[in-house]
Amino acid sequence: MSTTTNGIEAAPDTRIRPGGEDDLEELTRIYNHYVVETPITFDIEPFTVEGRRPWLLEHPDSGPHRLLVAEQGGKLLGYATSSAFRAKHAYATSVETTVYVAPEHVGHGVGRLLYASLFEVLEREDVHMALAGITVPNDASRRLHERFGFRPVGVYEQVGRKFGRYWDVAWFQRRVSREG
Repeated sequence: MSTTTNGIEAAPDTRIRPGGEDDLEELTRIYNHYVVETPITFDIEPFTVEGRRPWLLEHPDSGPHRLLVAEQGGKLLGYATSSAFRAKHAYATSVETTVYVAPEHVGHGVGRLLYASLFEVLEREDVHMALAGITVPNDASRRLHERFGFRPVGVYEQVGRKFGRYWDVAWFQRRVSREG
C-alpha cells in the first residue's frame, strides 16, 4: 500500500519533513553529484559539508524559504527548496524553487512528492510567484515543472559555461497565491 500527498503516491514509509543539520552531509553528497556529473547546476566545484552550511541556514522551518527532504528508512531520497529569487525587497513574495533527487532514486516519483509537499507549505506563506531555472536540455525537469503548473516564460541563452561549453537556461513560473 502507498500513501498519497496531494494526489502523489509514495511508499508507505516515505516521509517528507524539514531538512536540518543532521541531514547536511547527505544533502551535500546529493548536490555534489549534480555539481560534478551534470550541467543542471552551474556550481563547478563540489562543496564540503562546512561550505554548504550557509545554504542550509538560509532555509528555516518556517517562512517562504524552505528545505524539505524525502526520507525512507532513515535514508534521504532527495530534497526540494524554495529560496530567495532576488535580494531586492520587492521580490520578497517570489521564490526560486528546485528539486534534487539522489541519483539512485531518480525516476521513482520522489521529485513529484517533494514538489507537492513544498507547494502545500508555500500556499500557507506570503508567496505569490514561484520561478525555476532549468538548464537546457533537461526534459525530465521541464516535465516535472509543467506537471506542477509552471509555464515557460523565456530562455537566457548561453549564460553558463560548464564542461567546456555554454548552456542556456529556460525560465518557468507559476502562481502560488490565489491573490493577484
